[in-house]
Amino acid sequence: MRNPYLPCPAVIQKITVENEARDIKTFELVFRDDTDRDGFAFRCGQFAELSVLGAGECPIGIASSPMEQGVLQFTVKRMGVVTTALHNCEEGVTIRVRGPYGNGFPMDMLEGSNVVIVAGGFAFTTLRSLTNYILHPDNRGRFGELTVIYGARDPGELIYKYDLEDWAGRDDVQLHVTVDAGDEGWTGLVGYVPTILKEVAPSSDNAVAVVCGPPIMIRFSIPVLDELGFPPGRILNSLEMRMKCGIGKCGRCNIGDKYVCKDGPVFTFEELQNMPREY
Repeated sequence: MRNPYLPCPAVIQKITVENEARDIKTFELVFRDDTDRDGFAFRCGQFAELSVLGAGECPIGIASSPMEQGVLQFTVKRMGVVTTALHNCEEGVTIRVRGPYGNGFPMDMLEGSNVVIVAGGFAFTTLRSLTNYILHPDNRGRFGELTVIYGARDPGELIYKYDLEDWAGRDDVQLHVTVDAGDEGWTGLVGYVPTILKEVAPSSDNAVAVVCGPPIMIRFSIPVLDELGFPPGRILNSLEMRMKCGIGKCGRCNIGDKYVCKDGPVFTFEELQNMPREY
């Protein structure tokens, strides 16, 4: 049995700067050992622990799709000691990865359903993984209509612009990109994500909503989804911001009797309603 505390070495193959402030980067990793690569089987919505020697480790959601064989992608905002150390790394540097952890999105619920993705800020990472998974040619026929509503503070903070351009050109996904405040070159939607969600008004018939973003965005998006007729059991939320050790040992992610790193980070809104309001 693999030691859950032991991270595996992985090489940074590619670094993509995602925003104008240059404090959000996507790191594409390749495991140095084929056994480690083959043993890292993950689902959309799961996370991993990334570590830099001398700096520590931090939990980061997996941004790539399981359909992307041989590589892993993590989108990291520079915020603290570990994320700053990651941002200072160059291509070719070896870091370490352990995981995957968490329950991920319930694909048995999503398959056969229309999927509405509601995302804000750099929390778009695991929802980008899910979107690309659904849109993969091998999977697209197993899902219904796909609607993606994604927002950022301003145009310079939008991430995955290359994906957004690709999705905008497809006829099997309804994409709505918005910013809180536009600039002179912005011709898209302007408004907060919950407002645009209400204007778009996706149907709740045979649909599942998947929400991830800043707490304030989630707080105001849930009532809109409720108004649109989405049952609490068909609204999925990711509490990825609660992640700590990943294996339920440190006790810092628990909410009541739930360990978010093991029982989550994905919960239905129905489940959250039965948990203490500690999140």
